Amino acid sequence: MRRTMTPKRHGEGAVTAPMTGKILSVMVKKGDQVKVGQILCVLEAMKMENEIMAPKTGTVQEVYVSEDSSVSEGEALFVVS
Repeated sequence: MRRTMTPKRHGEGAVTAPMTGKILSVMVKKGDQVKVGQILCVLEAMKMENEIMAPKTGTVQEVYVSEDSSVSEGEALFVVS
């Protein structure tokens, strides 16, 4: 089962994990142009796949995660500005 999530942003353009889990795949890299709603990565939590989407149109300035990395709720995943 897969669901789509728009994460909270903390700080200037930071996209954070909405819950604790494991990154299954990362769809963007630093420098990529993204549109609002575009999938940035897939986070597995409680046996569900959650699509983490860009909260705004812009450029990926930083990527802090990779496949198979574990993340905590509120942890920065990307910076989009």
